Amino acid sequence: MALGSSSTAGANGIVGFPARVEQLLRQANFGCVIDVLNRGIGGQEAAEELSRIESDVIAEQPSLVIWQVGTNAAYRYQIYSFDEVEAALRVGLEWLSRLPPDVVVMDLQYTAAIVTVPERLKAAEDMQRRIERVTSAAGVNLFTRWAIMKSWCDTGQIPLSALDDGHDDGLHMSECATAAVSKALAQAIGSPPARV
Repeated sequence: MALGSSSTAGANGIVGFPARVEQLLRQANFGCVIDVLNRGIGGQEAAEELSRIESDVIAEQPSLVIWQVGTNAAYRYQIYSFDEVEAALRVGLEWLSRLPPDVVVMDLQYTAAIVTVPERLKAAEDMQRRIERVTSAAGVNLFTRWAIMKSWCDTGQIPLSALDDGHDDGLHMSECATAAVSKALAQAIGSPPARV
C-alpha cells in the first residue's frame, strides 16, 4: 500500500512509483502475487493523508505501507504548520505500529522547485530533520529519497535539471528520476534486513 501525494499518485503523465515498484517486485519474485495499491492524492500532506489511513490503508490489510510525506509542506511552507505535519506523521505511525504491516516512510523529493528557492530549501531541511526524528522514535524504516536524489546531483550521475518533469516550476519528478527512485525503493524492500 502506498499513501502519499503526487509522486505517489503520478503527475503530468509520469506514472507514480507504486506501479513501478509493483512491477519490479514481481520481476524479482517470479511466481509470487504482489500488488501495490496506490492511494496517492496530489497536493496532500501528512494531515490530509492521516484522515484517510483508516479507509485507504488499514481497511485493505496490507503487508507493507509506504508513506510518502514532506514535499508539499516544504513547497507551500507559507501555509503549512510543520508542527502539525510532524504531529500527523507521529500519530499515523503510532496507529500503524499496532497493526501487522511493516512501514516505510519516504521523505522529500530533491527537485528544482524545492532546492533553488532558499526559503523552500530551508523548509525542506527542517522537514527532513522532523521526519528523521519521528521515524527514528517510531522505529520504522526511512527511505531517504532526498539524500539519494541529492547524491545523483552531487556526483554528476543525474543533473538537477533532469530530476523534474519541467512543469509546475520544477516540482514533480521526471520520468528518469521516478524510475530510478522506484528501482532503489524496490531494491530496499527486497533486501534482507541489515545485521545490527
